[in-house]
Order: sequence, then structure tokens, then C-alpha cells
Amino acid sequence: MHTTSFFLRDSNEPPINRMLNPFQRFFKEEASGGILLLVCTVIALAWANSPWSASYHNLFQTVLTLGVGDFVLSKGLILWINDGLMAVFFFVVGLEIKREVMVGELAQPRQAALPIAAAIGGMVFPALFFFLLNPAEPDVRGWGIPMATDIAFSLGVLSLIGRSVPISAKIFLTAFAIVDDIGASLVIAVFYTDEISLMSLAIGGVFLLFMIVANRLGIRRPIPYAILGFCLWVAFLKSGVHPTIAGILAALTIPASTRINTRSFLQSARVFITEFEKDCKEGETVLTSSRQRAALGALESAAEYAQTPLQRLEHELHPWVSFFIMPVFALANTGVSLGGGLGEALMSPVSIGVILGLVLGKQLGVTLFAWMAVKLGIAEKTADLTWRHIYGISWLGAIGFTMSLFIANLAYAWLEVLDSAKIGILAGSLIAGLGGWLILRPGSRMS
Repeated sequence: MHTTSFFLRDSNEPPINRMLNPFQRFFKEEASGGILLLVCTVIALAWANSPWSASYHNLFQTVLTLGVGDFVLSKGLILWINDGLMAVFFFVVGLEIKREVMVGELAQPRQAALPIAAAIGGMVFPALFFFLLNPAEPDVRGWGIPMATDIAFSLGVLSLIGRSVPISAKIFLTAFAIVDDIGASLVIAVFYTDEISLMSLAIGGVFLLFMIVANRLGIRRPIPYAILGFCLWVAFLKSGVHPTIAGILAALTIPASTRINTRSFLQSARVFITEFEKDCKEGETVLTSSRQRAALGALESAAEYAQTPLQRLEHELHPWVSFFIMPVFALANTGVSLGGGLGEALMSPVSIGVILGLVLGKQLGVTLFAWMAVKLGIAEKTADLTWRHIYGISWLGAIGFTMSLFIANLAYAWLEVLDSAKIGILAGSLIAGLGGWLILRPGSRMS
């Protein structure tokens, strides 16, 4: 339930609120982020294959320069998106990882074992399928592409199926996709880094240390972390390690504790609400009552102290990532020119390797490793999470999209096979999404 549903609607609600309500409801739906990604993908493909295709490519190659004096960064727009905006995406991924490890499905070993096993299988088998079809350089560099899972798209498809899928299935998909993100991040850091500047990396380590110290000192405001995080990002940008890794590292330093506990918050809130109620007089408003303003301010502070900075940042940044950063990334990276025809692009070894890795590798790896973990007694699954659910989720986990496109750009930067890899990602993700929906929908023959 969304928190806004707790508030009573004012009978004098402004017309603008009534006009915006449908849009607000759209943005609250889990499937909305996936729908927007799909729309941007269609626009990019249509634009890149239209008479105005030159304007598409020229737009994202436009060089933007930021800086003052000797400190200047000049990059093409697509690099600002892939290196800059995507660092924020990885920051939110890092926040999700930390939350899951501390209090989520990855907090307890027995609970974590099932999604961890599934994620490992879902990384090993896709990479193996790709490698068998593309064993030689430079094509082999794309082995990490089919390992990835797009949380937004996969959860979006799952939400379209409705309540016939138990909540445990959604939890399993989320947990295994987050472990998958951890694996993909490690692959990016270790295998897609060509040259390393140890000096820049050491400077980045100093800024990371400052962020850890800030956490230990009890600093909870986001500004110090934003400034230090930006410096960390610049250091990684200059180091040769992909700067998005800085986003994950920065997220791990964000405080995850509250300043006051639940009981203290309840006691304080009752006092402040009582103070507010005492000053409710005929003709008085919050604007004219200093006591009410003080009570509201104190209640606001108490509410802030009762939340963790990690929780607040994840909540505030998630809409920006879902409805701006990821759609812009899709718009900039999925505009593939099909000059040689779609059939030719789909038949290239790289494209086939990506499709088979995603569609066959994921379902085989996720299902097999999950089954083995349960049979060996390493993991346990809830009674309402059936093997049909796990198999269907293994298909949804093959929706690579955002992370797969990101790794493809690293693997094949400026190589001709990049477009073939992107076509494979789009085709494989589409097949996986449809397959997962058919298996999990009510009335499926596997039910």
C-alpha cells in the first residue's frame, strides 16, 4: 500500500491534482518502468532506422564539457549517460544490495542460499553457452552479456501476471536478481577493465575511506556523501576501473541505522500530535499558529530520525532511476541501424550466443542450481513457491536488457559486432519475457 492512501482526500482538491492523479497512479505501478523502457527502445530503433538516423547518432555523440579552469571533463553525450547517469543507477543497486544483505532475503543463510544458488547457475550457464559459440577474439569478450538480469523489466512482467503468483515468487526473483547484479558488477570491475592507474585508484580509496569515516561519525545528511561520492566517481573515471563501480562502493557507506527506535518515535509523535491538537482553535491555521508549526517541525524531525538514510535515499532516487535514467539509457543505447537487415543481424554468432545464453542458459542454470541446492539440503523453499514458479522466474531472469546492454558497450566498444550483440539482447529479452509470462500466467498448462 502506498503511503498516500492513508491520507483523506480534501473535498476542495485542486483541479491540477485531479488531472495528475492518473499519471501518479501510472508511476506507482511496478510495470510502469518497464513500459517506459520499452517505449524508449521502440523510439530509438525507429529513429535509428529512419531518414533522420544521422540526427540520432549525432545527438548522442555531441561533446559536452564540464569543469572550471584546469579541471575539465569532456565526453560525448552517450558517455555522460553510460558513465555518469548509470553511476547513479549502480548507486541505487548498491543501496538495494546493502538492504537485502542486512535485513532482506540475503540476511539469513538458509533464506539466501536458494537465490544465491539460482543466481550462480544463471551466470555460469549463459556465459558457457556464449563461449561455446564465440570462443575466439574479439567476439569472446561478450561472454558477460547474457549473465545479466534486468530487475525492472522482470518484475514488471511478473506484476502483469497478477495475484496468481505468490509474493514468495516475487521475493525470490528480486533476491536472485540482486545477487546477479553483484556478480555482474564484479565481472565489470575485474574483466572489463583494461588499464589501471594505481594513483587514481589510491585517491579514490582515500575518498571512500572519508565516506566510511563519515558513516562512523554518525553523519546522516546526504550532501557530504554526495560531494565525496562525486570525488570518488571522478577518481574511478581516471583510474581505468569503470566509474559505475564507484556508485556501488559509495552506496555501501550510506548509514543504515535509525537515530531513534520505534518506541521512542511513537512516544515523541504522540507528544507532538497532542501539542498540535491543543492549539487547534477556531480561525487558527498553521500559518498563524507558532505552536502548531513547532509541533509539525518536531514531528518531521522525529520521522526523519526514525528512518535510515539508506531507506530515504533509495526511496527518493528510485523514481529518478526508473523513469529518467534507465529510459534515457535505453534511448541512447538501443538505436541499432539494421542496414544489413534484421535476419542477418540475428544470424551472427554473437547474436545467437547472446540469445541462447539468455533464453537457454538462464532457465537451465537457475532451475538446475536451485533444484540441486534444495535436494542437497543447502537451501529451503517455501511451500507456496512451486517448481513451476521457479522455472517461470528463470525465464524472466533471462530479460537482460539494461545490464546486458551496459556490458555489451564495455565488451564491444567501437566494434562492428556491438549492433549484433544489441539485437541479440533485445530478441532474447523479448523471448524470455513472453516465455515467462506464458508459464506463470493463470491457466498455464504447467499449473
